[in-house]
Amino acid sequence: MNLCQCTRKQRLVYFAFAALLALGAFESTKAAEPTPPASNRYTAAIAPAERFDVGGLLVERHGGGGGRPLILVPGLASGGWAWQDTIRAFSPTHPVYVLTLPGFDGRPATPDAGFAAARAALAELVAERKLQKPVIIGHSMGGTLGLALAEDQPAAVGGVVSIDGLPVMPGTEDMNPAQRAQMAEGMRGRVAAVPAQFAAQQQSYMRTIGVLDMGKADDLARLSARSDPAATGRYAAEVLRLDLRPGLKTIQAPLLVISPYHDLDAAQQGVSESAKADYYRALLEGAPKVQVVSVAPARHFAMFDQPEKVNDAIRAFLGTL
Repeated sequence: MNLCQCTRKQRLVYFAFAALLALGAFESTKAAEPTPPASNRYTAAIAPAERFDVGGLLVERHGGGGGRPLILVPGLASGGWAWQDTIRAFSPTHPVYVLTLPGFDGRPATPDAGFAAARAALAELVAERKLQKPVIIGHSMGGTLGLALAEDQPAAVGGVVSIDGLPVMPGTEDMNPAQRAQMAEGMRGRVAAVPAQFAAQQQSYMRTIGVLDMGKADDLARLSARSDPAATGRYAAEVLRLDLRPGLKTIQAPLLVISPYHDLDAAQQGVSESAKADYYRALLEGAPKVQVVSVAPARHFAMFDQPEKVNDAIRAFLGTL
């Protein structure tokens, strides 16, 4: 598949890249008023067996059993609330470590907080806890962190499951580093410049990009709005600058990438379900063991739109390791 040719690529770029651009799209448009506070179905988190800090990461340990250790890494502006269904599904048979990054979900941002620091801290967690061949399960930026660790320490990672997270931000794969850096700085400035509108921004994002159900969208937006806008902008900019593709060939662990698909959204861009999955495979070219599974109907937070399908895909993947 030649990604440098036709309008289909442009449509695919819009389809995938919109998830991050939506964060900075409110500078020139009027943001919706945030929904008034209400009962939130996702605030009742599962109590962990242990809570500790590694390199600035909050780590919550659940479950046990003899299964392979799982490390759950939320995406941009997200916390452990993103993984409640996953914890319930896998903690009876696996030790599950759930991370929250500095600056997200009410955690204070630190001066050095960012993708590089989280990448190092994730490696520190594996080493400090002597986790044997853990599987990194990440959403969005969390999936990209999993790919980064699999490149950094090929022999230490047993597998990576990435839900809509890729080695390079779709739409930037043909840019040179200077172009990517310029776009990243623009993104960082736009997100950090409107802290007063951050809650409304998150609501609009969740309603259009995040999930299918508007009630879920509003509940999740109230949680993501607990994150620090400046830190969110900084992480987003670092992901935009990133290109992990040169290191994919060093990865030894099998990879599962979940590609969410919603036909009503895709119809606006003329993108078929198979075309989107093929595009994701092309961005992962070089990794030796890659499986791309489409989950539909679902938006970016596929684990909320289709929790059973996502958990079934993870379970099947774990069965191959």
